[in-house]
Amino acid sequence: MNISFAFKNFEVSDHLKKYARRRIEKLGRFFGKSAGFEVSVVLTVDKFRHRCEVTVRGEGLHINASEQTTDMYSAIDLVTDKVEAQIKRQVSRFKKQRRKTAKSDVDVFTYNFDAQAEDTTEVSGTNRFVQKPMHIDEAIMQLDVIGSEFLVFFNDENSRINVVYRRRAGGYALIDPVL
Repeated sequence: MNISFAFKNFEVSDHLKKYARRRIEKLGRFFGKSAGFEVSVVLTVDKFRHRCEVTVRGEGLHINASEQTTDMYSAIDLVTDKVEAQIKRQVSRFKKQRRKTAKSDVDVFTYNFDAQAEDTTEVSGTNRFVQKPMHIDEAIMQLDVIGSEFLVFFNDENSRINVVYRRRAGGYALIDPVL
């Protein structure tokens, strides 16, 4: 973590420099050992207003915070608290996204090179879905809505997987496998 300081409109004391550096370096505990972060601190005095601005950039992170008080030390404390809160929020957001992607269903497709030479038919796609149990009439209505040639559904009457399809001669037919 590289920290750069800029001081505007006042002579900075060594004690203030050390204090600001110590407070900003404490933010490094959130970044770990990655050295790719740039932190720029701008301390400004305008009449009675003491202003501290901190910008953290690097590795997809951009945090900017500023605070203004009548005392420079309190401005530094308040702005580091703001930056710390923003970092914690970013980290929790990142963890939440990680958990969300880990829980999402992954459609696994395995490809066997040996089977390709023997098989002349191929599967061009796979659809996976969670289907609620439905009656045959409801399945036919669903088939009309989606405009497909067939529909696989969980029959509510017999508690089995059934297939309803359109016949070429017209009408519908039902496949009810009994195991």
